[in-house]
Amino acid sequence: MKPFLGELIGTMLLILLGNGVVANVVLQRTKGHNAGWIVISFAWAMAVFVGVIISSASESKSHLNPAVTFGMAVAGKFPWADVGPYILAQMIGAAIGAFFVWVHYLPHFAVTEDANAKLAVFCTGPAIRHTVSNFLGEAIGTFVLVYAALHISSAAGTIGSLDALPIALVVLVIGLALGGTTGYAINPARDLAPRIMHAILPIPNKRDGDWGYAWIPVVGPLVGAALAVALYWAVFQMPG
Repeated sequence: MKPFLGELIGTMLLILLGNGVVANVVLQRTKGHNAGWIVISFAWAMAVFVGVIISSASESKSHLNPAVTFGMAVAGKFPWADVGPYILAQMIGAAIGAFFVWVHYLPHFAVTEDANAKLAVFCTGPAIRHTVSNFLGEAIGTFVLVYAALHISSAAGTIGSLDALPIALVVLVIGLALGGTTGYAINPARDLAPRIMHAILPIPNKRDGDWGYAWIPVVGPLVGAALAVALYWAVFQMPG
């Protein structure tokens, strides 16, 4: 149970802080309103740092992301038998984190009129809606993340406390360099579980969950993870 709870709590903190900064920037009458993309990117990177530090103390592999778990399993660094429990922990943690963001910013949801901003607190959306480009954006961003994680992680697929800063810096540069097209979910649990919470929670004057787009931040990261493993194998496991 300790790895399961570590992964759950780490992902919960990731979403609490990561989606929390989005709420701080896009919701009305917050101290950080309109602080901008750089603030969001930096805070998301630090959210990854906190999540990895906390989860690694509980014997978790500190993946916090189904795409990372999937990539580690495909690469042979993580047992397939543990993939399901890890993804379940990540999804539950992400849902709880999204719930706490809603609780923390409850009065600001009430005074914010923009339904798109309220949805953006929970999940990603494209700046320009173009299915192929949006899919490739999520796949490319996750490719960078997982390829870096494969180099940073131990032979057992662990991303421990000593690896928290390098992973955070990778997430930071992905956000700053590649995140402006789709909002860089690069994590199926980060997008899907909070999107479900947006649908469930009693948020005043909310819009639909943009479910026609919701598959892209789930499937795109998994494809990006698989491509990262393929390159990793080609470079490091080729004969000679």
